[in-house]
Amino acid sequence: MAFRIKGSHVTALIIAGAVLGWMATGDIVVGGQANSANAVAPPAERSEEAKPLFKVRYVPVSPEIRPEILLVRGRTQADSIVSVRTETSGTLEKRMVSKGDHVKMGDLVCQLDRGVRKMAVARATAAYDQAIFDYQGAIELQKKGYASETRVKALKAAMDGSSATLAEVKEELSHTDILATADGIVQDPIAEIGDNLTSGGVCITLINADPMLFMGQVSERLVGALKVGDPAQVALISGESVSGDIRYISPSADSATRTFLIEIELPNPDNQLRDGVTASANIELKGSEAFRISPSWLTLDDGGRIGVRTIGDGDVVAFAPLKIISHTPDTMWVTGLQPDDRVITLGQDYVVPGQAVEPVAADLADKKMKDETNS
Repeated sequence: MAFRIKGSHVTALIIAGAVLGWMATGDIVVGGQANSANAVAPPAERSEEAKPLFKVRYVPVSPEIRPEILLVRGRTQADSIVSVRTETSGTLEKRMVSKGDHVKMGDLVCQLDRGVRKMAVARATAAYDQAIFDYQGAIELQKKGYASETRVKALKAAMDGSSATLAEVKEELSHTDILATADGIVQDPIAEIGDNLTSGGVCITLINADPMLFMGQVSERLVGALKVGDPAQVALISGESVSGDIRYISPSADSATRTFLIEIELPNPDNQLRDGVTASANIELKGSEAFRISPSWLTLDDGGRIGVRTIGDGDVVAFAPLKIISHTPDTMWVTGLQPDDRVITLGQDYVVPGQAVEPVAADLADKKMKDETNS
């Protein structure tokens, strides 16, 4: 029987010859690898090469002088509280002022009973007048030879003694008028009319509240940072706030607390500040260099240290551990960075140290977002 070549066999032979010819001229790929210079990389390598770098936003940081505020708690105290006292004993006959009155130094504020002392002045005056008369008569008699030198000297001594007695009783009478020894406002304790006051007894009490003082204690660790004349802002619990200056720093510490007393002088021309009110003072100290960052920039490394991720040479991520000096809800002051460090502010939780990234400055990113919003 004759062998008959079908058309499908011819087609198969043509295809097989074409394949053999192509294989003879091309490269053979074994296990997904090619030896030719124009070979195509495996799919895993092709996807890795095509993957773009992760974009992160950053800001450069620079050190700033961090303001340091010392908070001191204490109370207000009047500059002076003066007790106006009697210099003699007696019954209070008149009081010219009442609580709350303003008085000036030298004003008459109280008066004791003067009756007995007035009589003593009258007797002493009469005795002095008589002594003068006797002395002058003796002088005339001495001129005529009827009085001796001894007699004249004795009368002279008597006259001088009478003069001294008169001055003494007049001084005692003047002590019944009690004068204010300072400017101030009248407050308790205060004597009432009819009170029997002994020598040194209090007639009225004056408080001088201008200036008002703030009294507080500063620890021995911080007292060296203060000096007389430093400004301070004092806030009273009653709501007032006033500026003043440190006028006194104690040279020795309190033996029990090891703290130092300071006084801050507060102007009080209208007497709005009151004595004995709880208050606090903010005193600005000389600042130190630190970096101001946002709390949202912080992250943790694998060891649990707190810090920020930065972009180093070659746009490679690095981790910078930080020491937090102080913070508010919006700002943190830290150390541990270097001037002009590029701190990652967005995307820091999606990159790791050693990873190459595409950095985008924060101002450029913000501008791009604004442009996209407006388009």
